[in-house]
Amino acid sequence: SSNLVFRHQKMDAKIGRFFESVGTFFSGGDQIPWCDRDIVAGCEREVAEAAKGESEELKSECIMRLSWALVHSRQPEDVQRGIAMLEASLANTASPLQKREKMYLLAVGYYRSGDYTRSRQLVEKCLEIAPDWRQAQTLKKTIEDHITKDGVIGIGIAATAVGLLAGGVVVNRKGLWANTSFEHPHKARKKAFPDMSLATAPS
Repeated sequence: SSNLVFRHQKMDAKIGRFFESVGTFFSGGDQIPWCDRDIVAGCEREVAEAAKGESEELKSECIMRLSWALVHSRQPEDVQRGIAMLEASLANTASPLQKREKMYLLAVGYYRSGDYTRSRQLVEKCLEIAPDWRQAQTLKKTIEDHITKDGVIGIGIAATAVGLLAGGVVVNRKGLWANTSFEHPHKARKKAFPDMSLATAPS
């Protein structure tokens, strides 16, 4: 129907604008973009249509665009799909440029999924290939900031736990005097010296 065609045209335009904005992302800009479900759906449709044709280059390009969209998605399941696609295709990638870009996208995917260690490993490999790559440098700094922040929070939690544990031990020790047949020395002293003036030690 005409409405469906219009919707597809609108989505294609949206995808076009999105990839125009990220087309320069490998060479400039500091922010890691997000993409929505419409972009992912549009890229999936592109891959399906490219699969019907004979151009391997077009198929590869569409798959790369879909991988990009998936790891930049706000949906965790999309990010995991993107990681799986990139991991599966990385071993068969001969082009150093494509390999670098796929490793970068994998680093983004692992970063978004919270695996900062794996993300940093991948982005460091990217920087071995291209030390001046601004996006990889920015991503590495972002990852390290998260690791530092999480480490500080972790130390704080551990310190609090130790404090609570120590407090619990003190409470338990105080409780022992009430829960055993032995009397606290101060109480025993009071019994021995009912007239407190006779006590030689403080009560």
